Amino acid sequence: MSLQLHGRDERGAVVTRTPARDDADWRRTLRSSRWNAAPLKNPEMNPTSRPASVLMWVALAALTFLIVFVGYSAGFWR
Repeated sequence: MSLQLHGRDERGAVVTRTPARDDADWRRTLRSSRWNAAPLKNPEMNPTSRPASVLMWVALAALTFLIVFVGYSAGFWR
């Protein structure tokens, strides 16, 4: 059993690559083939703004605190 290396060709399709056994410069094989690649864009993702995400976590923490406080005050968890 052998491990196969997979990479992208010039069209972006995934292809199987076989390592060169007789390569004299083995350090070249350690370098990534994607060093100067363009950043990958995801048009379906709309990132959440930082203030909105902080507000959501603060609101979640406050709601959790209120549920626990009201629950103990009313005697639900005694």
